[in-house]
Formats: sequence, structure tokens, C-alpha cells
Amino acid sequence: MQFRFFTIAVHGGDSAFEELNRFLSSHRILAIDRSLVQDGANSAWAICVSFEPSDGQGQSGKSRSKIDYREVLNDQDFALFAKLRSLRKEMAEAEGVPAYALFTNDQLAEMVQRRVQTKAAMQGIPGIGDARMEKYGEAFLRILRQTSQPATAGGVAHET
Repeated sequence: MQFRFFTIAVHGGDSAFEELNRFLSSHRILAIDRSLVQDGANSAWAICVSFEPSDGQGQSGKSRSKIDYREVLNDQDFALFAKLRSLRKEMAEAEGVPAYALFTNDQLAEMVQRRVQTKAAMQGIPGIGDARMEKYGEAFLRILRQTSQPATAGGVAHET
């Protein structure tokens, strides 16, 4: 995992936003943390991006084979995965951020495959730390718990 930091002026930061978007589209993003630094007319966003280095072509080049989760997950698991993606899309649109800034498809699939029921289990997935857990975790855990079938998880109920 590597880190890249961006500072984007609140007023007139268009070129910095373009640079950030180019970077995001060409790397496998694991997490994005952002904070508003308030300093009057000099206010800016401080953004930390954790990522895996690209293999030269990046995500937009599709050199990494795209996973078809319909093939990887069984029908029941794919239905849950689709619910999580729908929630992610709604939350991302409400915040005006890309969907992968919340969780990646890989992370959502892992939540389903691991039958995540607790905050600790969710944080065991690479790239999901305290900040994401605090901001988004409970909403996703609600869906994971609602659609959980204890029998498919080995009959073991999990607590938070």
C-alpha cells in the first residue's frame, strides 16, 4: 500500500481536482480520507489516498481482469452484493463522491463471502479502517445482518 496526498483550494482548485480525478482513475484505491482545513479565503481540502500501485495501465486501461461477481458469487450472495452496491451508490451520490471512495467491489464481495456481522469482522477486510467504519459501517452491517441466514454461516450467530 502507498499513500498520496493532495491539497485542493476550496476556491479555484479546479486543476487540482482534475489531477486528483486522473490519479484516482488510474490506480486501485483502497481508502480516501479527507479533511477541510478552514483558513478563510485560503481554506482547502487535505486529501490522503491510500492505493496499490498500478501495473502501468491502471484501472482505466483495464489491464487488470475485471471480476464478474455473478460468476464468483452464488445467487443468494450476489443478491446481497447487489443490495450493498445499491446502498453504496445512494450514499456516494448523497456525498458527491465516487462509489469506490466508500468501499470497492472487492471489499463488498468480501463482506458477503465472509458473512460479516460485526464491526471487527468488517475491519478485518483490507482497506477498511476506523474512518470508513465510523462513517459507513453501520449502514452496511444492517443490510448484512438483515439478509444473514445463520444456517449458511455455519449456524453460528455473531454479535457486535
